[in-house]
Amino acid sequence: WSGFYAGANLGYQWGKISNSSVNPKGIEGGLQGGYNWQSGQFVFGGETDIQFSAADDTFAPYKFSNPWFGTLRGRIGYAFNNILAYATGGLAYGDVKGESGTLTETKTQLGWALGLGAEVGFTPNWSAKVEYLYMDLGSRHYSITGVDNGLQTSILRLGVNYHF
Repeated sequence: WSGFYAGANLGYQWGKISNSSVNPKGIEGGLQGGYNWQSGQFVFGGETDIQFSAADDTFAPYKFSNPWFGTLRGRIGYAFNNILAYATGGLAYGDVKGESGTLTETKTQLGWALGLGAEVGFTPNWSAKVEYLYMDLGSRHYSITGVDNGLQTSILRLGVNYHF
């Protein structure tokens, strides 16, 4: 499991906008890359990703969406031959877009992500993974709502990685 890797993923995102009844949901997908170190069966590493999301919801008169987000996370895992089970956590960032009528307000927000995953090597260089992340992008003041709004969301995704 040691070395650099890069890949792509596709999944589903669902969540809630704080201080509102808006619950954005939709498909998401993107690219990831990272580096692992292995000591015995223990695997340590870091991963970054960038995601594009179709998650949105409307609850009159507001629509909120999360057009993109990314993370920078540490990973710690345990390898069972070609299977890696891991926990991950770190920094999250992304845009939260609010709309009301003809008014649009987009904020880039900063927060955290925490999750679990499993990766299976199916050739010496290729692996497939399943991952669950909980992401909290914090809150910022939106003029269109008059209150602080933030995104708390869950992400379930499948991916493939190429190991260099």
